[in-house]
Amino acid sequence: MDGLPLSPGVYRFLDRLGTVLYVGKAKALRKRVLSYFSGHALAPHIQVMLTQAVGLEITVTGSENDALVLEANLIKRFRPRYNLLLKDDKSYPWLYLATEHPFPRLSMHRGGRQEKGRYFGPYPSSQAVRETLREIQRLFPIRQCSDKFFSVRQRPCLQYQIKRCSAPCDHRVRPEQYAGWVRDVTLFLEGKDRQLKAVLTQAMWEASERMAFEEAAHIRERIKAVDHVQEQRRINVEGHADLDVVAVAGEAGIFAVQVFFVRAGINLGNRAFFPENTEGLELEKVMGAFLEQFYTQGSAMPPPRILVNVLVSEQGWLGSVLTQLRCGRVEIVQPQRGPQKQILEMAVLNARQALSSYVSRSVSNRRLLLELAGVVGHKREIQRVEAYDISHIHSNQVVGSMVVFTEHGFQKGAYRSFNLDDPVLTDDTARMARVLQRRFASGSKGVAQGERPDLLLLDGGLGQLHAALSVASQLQLEGVVFLAVAKGDGSCERLFLPDASEPIILKSDSALLYLVQNIRDEAHRFAVGLHRKRRKNEQTKSVLDQVEGIGPKRKQQLLRHFGSLRAIRAAKPEELSGVPGIAPGLADKIYQFLHKDD
Repeated sequence: MDGLPLSPGVYRFLDRLGTVLYVGKAKALRKRVLSYFSGHALAPHIQVMLTQAVGLEITVTGSENDALVLEANLIKRFRPRYNLLLKDDKSYPWLYLATEHPFPRLSMHRGGRQEKGRYFGPYPSSQAVRETLREIQRLFPIRQCSDKFFSVRQRPCLQYQIKRCSAPCDHRVRPEQYAGWVRDVTLFLEGKDRQLKAVLTQAMWEASERMAFEEAAHIRERIKAVDHVQEQRRINVEGHADLDVVAVAGEAGIFAVQVFFVRAGINLGNRAFFPENTEGLELEKVMGAFLEQFYTQGSAMPPPRILVNVLVSEQGWLGSVLTQLRCGRVEIVQPQRGPQKQILEMAVLNARQALSSYVSRSVSNRRLLLELAGVVGHKREIQRVEAYDISHIHSNQVVGSMVVFTEHGFQKGAYRSFNLDDPVLTDDTARMARVLQRRFASGSKGVAQGERPDLLLLDGGLGQLHAALSVASQLQLEGVVFLAVAKGDGSCERLFLPDASEPIILKSDSALLYLVQNIRDEAHRFAVGLHRKRRKNEQTKSVLDQVEGIGPKRKQQLLRHFGSLRAIRAAKPEELSGVPGIAPGLADKIYQFLHKDD
């Protein structure tokens, strides 16, 4: 230990297999690591971790801020079992206005924001984005269809008929009028209500002076609708238009974190998080770890101000890192009075309510899993159920799915998909065997981390069950109960166990039957979704994909410019080279490829 540097950095405790047990950051590595062995009181889960740790790795960083960011990234990468973990670290959706198009489209967007245009958000969920889009469609007839759909339309679609779009694809609207609606939408999403109302009022009076009373009446109704919508969404935050409100609540080692997203004074929505591995932690530790992972793993860009109900010990350090990430000052504050205190109290109330529902649901699920263990004769408590299914149409685009269920519900971050296009796999029984071989092969994801199921649920009858048992025998898989579920006569379900002479038939009103059906149906839903996605990708393939040098972006530019593959085929090389990104040499290559059979 004395050889450790006093520099800032990150340390990792490892078990005998080299698996990362815990990741931590330090301003001075030697002092921080020695503190684990100095006799001071440690959290129970850290004491257990130290009994399993046999190795230590360190990474020296150039600054304390770099150490904090690296720690968050390593936690995301290794998901150590003794670190607090966020269950959902996906990117958050934005509203994207594609201003480069003559008739800009408003749509939901995830991922990087490299494309030119305006981005509004982030929103807490895709549902919040869709609700906002519906509100905007009722107020302003801006198109939401894709550019590809827009380029091939020859007459208005249903959205025009129900007055949710102005049909620019069919030239039903003047460009200057559409540009005015785009300006109004921008003001609406920026929360500039006064400016928007002034613009609409001016347009209403101008329509009245032209004796266009029907148009003036429509604008008047739009003003009323905008006032009504914004009144429901607006929050008084005392001049701080952009902020996040983060509240944490805990009970018996289980914690809920509620986050409210406020942008331009508008409440975009809220979302609850339930961090893992929190036993023995205090509110302050949970809040600090949550803020660190939530903002430094790319989940959400920090706003200028973050309201919290619990201040963290490393607040200055964390604030410095978030300021660096945002390229602008970020404050972490706990308001004591005023409107910001009121919205924080609302977030705390929501966090407590979410925690109560989560605990209640977990208790119910645990009771049902205990009951299921008794029904299938499992000697230990069932903590993890994995369910599998196969989906295809006439053996095309065959996929397999795996879903995971615990006492805390479905763990969507642990779901897995399997492509099964091997022609040797002639039926679903062989495909299920292949899925299980890939799932439980040595070194595969989950097995290496010790995440084996207690019960494995198969959608199918005895054929699927025998295939699973054969794989289990080959891989010497022990301690796992195999259960197949198949529909029987009428609406009953039959449960098949390996050594049972007769299937188990649960009562039709049994809560346990509903649980088994729910898990089976989730595996089926996930499999069907994967299959549909693959089938859609296959259908959208183009002959242009076979041209060397043509990627998705250039293909999109060609289709947007010419409107269809037929028009591209009819174009001369000089016309093809007129498309941005298509050099004369590439244009000749495209022309020769499309006419090679002429």
